[in-house]
Parts: sequence; structure tokens; C-alpha cells
Amino acid sequence: MAPQRFHEQFDQIQRSMPDIPLAMGPDDSAEFFYEKGVVLARDGEEARVVEETVRSHFAATADLVADDVRRAGPDTNRTGITRIRVGDPGRGARDGDPAVGHALRALREAEGRRGHRLVSRNHVVSISVNACPGDEPVPAPAGEAPNPAADGTPYDPDTAVGVLVIDTGLMHDYRSYPLLAHTEGDGQVEETDAEGVLRQYVGHGTFIAGLVAAVAPNTDITVRGTLNDAGAVLESEFGAKLFEAVDRDGWPDVISLSAGTSNGRTDGLLGVDAFMRELREQGTLLVAAAGNNASATPFWPAAYASLPDYQDAVLSVGALRGDGEMGACFSNHGPWVTAYAPGERLVSSLTGFDAPVPYVYQHSTYDACRFGFTYDCTCRSPRHRGVLSEAGADAAGGDPDRTTFEGFAHWSGTSFATPVAAGLVAAHMTAHKEGDPRAAHRQLLEATTAYAEVRGAHVPALRPPTWRPVPVARPARSA
Repeated sequence: MAPQRFHEQFDQIQRSMPDIPLAMGPDDSAEFFYEKGVVLARDGEEARVVEETVRSHFAATADLVADDVRRAGPDTNRTGITRIRVGDPGRGARDGDPAVGHALRALREAEGRRGHRLVSRNHVVSISVNACPGDEPVPAPAGEAPNPAADGTPYDPDTAVGVLVIDTGLMHDYRSYPLLAHTEGDGQVEETDAEGVLRQYVGHGTFIAGLVAAVAPNTDITVRGTLNDAGAVLESEFGAKLFEAVDRDGWPDVISLSAGTSNGRTDGLLGVDAFMRELREQGTLLVAAAGNNASATPFWPAAYASLPDYQDAVLSVGALRGDGEMGACFSNHGPWVTAYAPGERLVSSLTGFDAPVPYVYQHSTYDACRFGFTYDCTCRSPRHRGVLSEAGADAAGGDPDRTTFEGFAHWSGTSFATPVAAGLVAAHMTAHKEGDPRAAHRQLLEATTAYAEVRGAHVPALRPPTWRPVPVARPARSA
């Protein structure tokens, strides 16, 4: 049976948040994760409207408890969001929470009168390979160069472009990779387990920093460990963590963000609205991953790029397959995706080079592409057997596969197309002495003459000059 990665990752994230019961949504399908028994509302008068409306609705419903409805967090905070408890988190199954669904429906009439949203689920925001991974990293052969390779532009501290990577932090020995000599940031928490085995998604931030530095060597890169806990955080906390990241060092030229969630809507996330409004007033460009669900459903914050107020401030990035000619099978797509960059089988620094580190694969590969593509994609190649997919060893299949990392790895996902695009904006700033990253964003897209095909559409393709295409193979026919 093909492994169900979304469900496997749900269990993984739930283990990382043992005190926060989670559910999959929306009510009748699995597209995102959210906190059970809680909704979000804007502080002040709107939070009071939500409480009163839901309490009144529940009082008229025999199977819901009106007394459950109460504040579950501070009334005021910088994000302008209040958590409101609407049910017992112990009720309901992981594939849906009736209390939250009823609360959302209770507010529909009030939202219609006001003309805007009043309430939201408290979604889980995760690094975009997490809930539906492009693949897991694979060790690069000895002697293989990074891809994209460094373009030789000298580093100049007086003109270096500031890039903030909001991710999982840096490996302890990241400086053993010379390209990261000018990189600073938070250390990766708990790199290995008790047996010394690399944890899942550890090295994600280091891999991304290496891609930025390769495409744009004249950069001052800062990596923050905002998403160190299994790469996931509740929406109610995410906005505050974004503010913390920019407050530490000031607003940078470019933010590279490889995290997000869908929410079934076209108007963004309540939990990050305050941050996005402040971003709009700053000069910073947010470069955000489109996500790996092979879906046209907007993925936030990347999809802010499609909203009129944010088109200049946000660049949303999908992933091209190895040859750069078409979209990768896993990449999200649609009119809300600004451009696409190479995002399949890239080569960068996963770990430092001080010592080999073992890794046990978490997901089994599929017999065929889970999204219906016919090329030899990362769904099925290279083959490995994972512990989460198989629930450990069994007599028929044997033990989960193991490997060892000694620096470079191949990895795929819109998570990695994003820093490639962020690096191209930074490189454009250096090459053209452009101090405004948003102007560089516009100029880069206007100058782009390369296109790729994604789901029948011709889309802008941002391919670094030093990127090497990877030949695309077709699966061998079975005998």
C-alpha cells in the first residue's frame, strides 16, 4: 500500500505538540492541520461578537456546550488575535472537530453583514515539505559540486544584501562549509536523537542558507530557528514569531520563508494579518514557498502575492522539476504563484563537514507518482523504505532504510525553489546596484524571458546561470 504522507506527518507533528490536540481539515477532507476546540478572532469588539454568537448558537444545539465558549488566551497582543475556546479538545476525531465547524458556520451571517471574516481555525503552519514532503534528502556523491554552484561574485560587507531565512536554524558545524562564512543565526535544536541519528528535517535551514549563498554570494544571511519544533507552529503563534525574527535584527532586504498552510480561503491568515500589514509598510520583500500539495488551493503566506495590496511585497515561488522545463509533480500551482524556480534534486549543505551523521528514512517511496506524473519523480526515486510508513520493521519488508550524510545532499521541494528565487533577487540587487528589493523583484520578472510549462500554463522560470539541469528519466517498464 502506498504510504500516506499527510497522515504520517500529522502523527509526527502531533507528537511534537503533545499538549495541543490537533485535527485534519476541512471537515470532510485532509488538506491542513488545526487545533481542536479553538478558533481565532481579532482582538476587541470582534472577539466579543464571536464569543456571543457562538455561545448563543451552541445553547440552541443539544450536542454542543455553550459554557465551553470562553477566551483561551490574552485579550491583546501584537498580532491582534485572540484564541477562543469553543469546545472540549478531547472530543471529536483527528479527521475533524465538530465544535470548530459549528463555530465557523455560526458566524457566516455576521460575516456577510460586515463584509469580512470574523473567525478562523487555528491552523498549523509548517515548513512546506512537512505536511506533504517533496521528498527526503539523499546524500550527494563524493566530489559533487553544489547545484546551483556559487557564481564567483565577491563578498563586500558594504554592499551585501541582507537575507533573513525563517526556518529551522543552523547545524552546529555549518561554518565548515566555506560558502556559509558570512552566515549567522540560531543553532538547530536537537540535531540527533539519543542514538545519534539525524532527526527528520534537521538541516532544512542550513540547506536553504547554502542555496541563497550559492546563487547570491554577496549576501549577509541570518537564519532564525523560528520553526525548530518539527518545523511546525500554530497560526496563533506564528505572527508573533515572525515579529520576533525581524525585531532581533531589523527588517532585512529579503525574507526567505519556506513555510505555510492552506486554509480553504482566498483572503489570507488571521494570525499573520498584522505582520503582513507591517511588512507592506516596510521595504522588505517576502519570498515565500508555494507548498508541496500538487494543488491549486492558495497556500499562505505565499498566496498574498495575488492580493492587490501585497503584489509588490510578496514573491510566491513554485518548483520546477529537475530539467527546469516543467513543474515538479509536487509543486502547488495556480494564478497566485508568481514564478517558478528549480526545486527538484538540488544540491546544498545539509550538515556540516566535521563528521558523518546517520539518518533513518521516515517515508517509503511510492510505486508510481502519487500525483499522476509519468517521469521518474521524487515520489518513487530513489527508492527507500521509511519507519513512519511501515510502522517499523517487519518480516516481509525488512528494516527501514538508513544512510549517512557528510555535508552535501540532494533535496527537493518548493522549500528550496524559494531560496533560489530569493538569491536571484539579491544577485540582481548586487549586479545592478539596486538598493530596493521590491524594485529588483519587478525588474527581475520583467527581464525574464525564460518560461516553463506548469499544468498547461506557461509561467516565468527563474533559473540561475550556475544551475545545472538534471536529466529527467522515465520509469522502467515492469517485465
